[in-house]
Parts: sequence; structure tokens; C-alpha cells
Amino acid sequence: MLGGLLALSLGAQAEPSHLDSVMQQGQLRVCTTGDYKPYTLKAADGEYSGIDIAMARALADSLGVKVEWVPTTWKTLMPDMLAGKCDIAMGGISVTLERQKKAFFSSILDVDGKIPLVRCEDQARYQTVEQINQPTVRLVEPAGGTNEAFVHAYLPKAHLRLHDNVSIFQELLDKKADVMITDASEALYQQKLRPGLCAVNPTHYMQYGEKAYLLPRDDITWKLYIDQWLHLAKATGTYQKILRQWLAVPDAK
Repeated sequence: MLGGLLALSLGAQAEPSHLDSVMQQGQLRVCTTGDYKPYTLKAADGEYSGIDIAMARALADSLGVKVEWVPTTWKTLMPDMLAGKCDIAMGGISVTLERQKKAFFSSILDVDGKIPLVRCEDQARYQTVEQINQPTVRLVEPAGGTNEAFVHAYLPKAHLRLHDNVSIFQELLDKKADVMITDASEALYQQKLRPGLCAVNPTHYMQYGEKAYLLPRDDITWKLYIDQWLHLAKATGTYQKILRQWLAVPDAK
């Protein structure tokens, strides 16, 4: 049955796959925000680094092509994908049903849920949704992503201010904001990077989440290639090696 459905899907794909066009053009167009450590960061000199930046380069190597970085924002990520500006979007992207309505996702990279990031001295004050969902609590979030969506859905009483995703952590340290809701991976990375910030209950998520790569919808051939490449990257340890460069990941037994 699955084989029949796959055959029908492949038959229904009228346009050439991105797999073919990427190899023919010799470049992989990667949409990335460049503002989300440890996944994607654009330096002042224009160079990109991060977990998914390294993975993008590994994907391009598997295809024998070069990477073309396509700058985007969390607010314009989906419009850029729908406009055909990128072959894949990478950089700590959360899986959501709203995004799934308009695009495909690769197979899952990791589970990574929402937690609070706060000043260490205030950890006891912001343990639960009930404690944070108060008019006196000052929330700070980047615009247009799943962090902002979480706040609107579950913390409507708190005072929300939107801020760029690069200097946002200094807002907490400078006591201009009290809480940032973000993914556990980012919270733990910032906790390591910036003394004074603490991830609250990083293994007990306020909202379950998954990370994956965003792909153009209905291109089954391209999705199958990405999924197989990702499977092999994990099976051979390539993905884990890249993770260890940025996060505390135990070696495989």
C-alpha cells in the first residue's frame, strides 16, 4: 500500500525535483536566519556558523555542489519558502502543524521543547506557566517564531516585548526583561555562554517540540533524498560529531 501511494505521489509531481535542479545548477540554496545559536549565526563579516550550518555544508558535499546562503527572518521564513527562494531551510526550525500545511519537513532531528530562560537569581519565581502568566512579568521574545506563538497561546496575561534574537539575552541580564521562553537547546547553550542566565527545568518542557529541516511542499523525491542523507549522517556519527562541537553530547557507546 505504501509503495502504491509513493508511486502515485511521484507520478503526480509534475515539476522537476529540487534534487535534479540543485545538481544541475551546482548550488544548494539554504534559507537561514543567522540569529539562533547554536544552530545558525551570521557574523559581522558575513560568515555563517552553527550546527545546521555545518550540516548544510555536509548536505552540499553529498550532492557535489556549493552552498548559497539565503538570509531570512523568522517572520519571512515561510513566505521565502513559498516564493521559491530556497531549496531547504535550516537553523533550529521547530515542527508545527501550521508550517506543515504549507511545506514539508524532513525526518526529525531531535526533540526540543519550550522552557523559560531567566536570571539565575529568579529561577524559583518562574517555574510554571501560572507563575509566568502574570501582568507583572516582562517577557521578551523574537518576532514571528514559535517562541512568540507560545507566549500568545499560553502566557497572554504577561507583558510581551519583541526584540531581535541576537542581543535579546542581554535584556535579561540587564534586568530589562524577566523571562524568555525558548527551546531547551538554546537555553542550555546561553546558560553555558552567559553566566547569570539559567535554563529552568530543561528536561521538563512546557510544550513538546521537535526540530527538522523545512522543505518545499509536494517534492517527494527531494524529501526522500534529504531523509536518507540525514539517516546516514546519524548512523555514521557525522551529526553527533557536529553536535559535540556546540553542545554537551555524550559519545555513542
